[in-house]
Amino acid sequence: MIAPSRSITQRTQYYRNGMLLLLLLCVPAPGTSIGEPVTQGVIPETGLHYWEWQGQGALFRLTQRLPDQTRAFFLARGFAPEDADFLARKCVFQTLFKNTDPAGGATLEYDLDEWKVHAEGTTQGLLTRERWGGIWEARGLAQPARIAFEWSLLPTRQRYQPADYNWGMTSFGLEPGTRFDLDFFYAREGTRHNGRFEGVECPADVHPEPQE
Repeated sequence: MIAPSRSITQRTQYYRNGMLLLLLLCVPAPGTSIGEPVTQGVIPETGLHYWEWQGQGALFRLTQRLPDQTRAFFLARGFAPEDADFLARKCVFQTLFKNTDPAGGATLEYDLDEWKVHAEGTTQGLLTRERWGGIWEARGLAQPARIAFEWSLLPTRQRYQPADYNWGMTSFGLEPGTRFDLDFFYAREGTRHNGRFEGVECPADVHPEPQE
């Protein structure tokens, strides 16, 4: 039998190495959450959409807020109309994060600076309290209004004991109607987990009339 040429042997080895690498890349890293189902629904009373993810001891839910809701909320807390409008057009969601373990279970913690927003071919971070702080300073927002704003947002870093939860707003810095994917991360007793929301839609800047 004639031995295969060196070039054929090399190509075969390259192919085998490539297949091995592909298999390794497809294996989830230890301790991560891959492919947990996302529930999407509509709140009957408002017609607004929500996205909910649950797995590995955590529940995470995003609920749309109409820009008009955000404008009204912050106008009532000392914002000038132009500042309330600026914020309302930055894709604000009502957000719930919960440790679903019962008493005696694991502790969870997250850092919003690790989360990634993918939209229109770009990747960016969330507009956290700290990032907004620089924006409001540049715009000259009054200190009482800034304090009220900071308390309304989901904390940038938080630790949750079993059954702990909290609500807060999150801001994604996108225009009304933009669709995006969100990669989020948290740690459960030191083990890192991740999840993804796909096709989340920033609420449109519409002005529905009150129903009679």
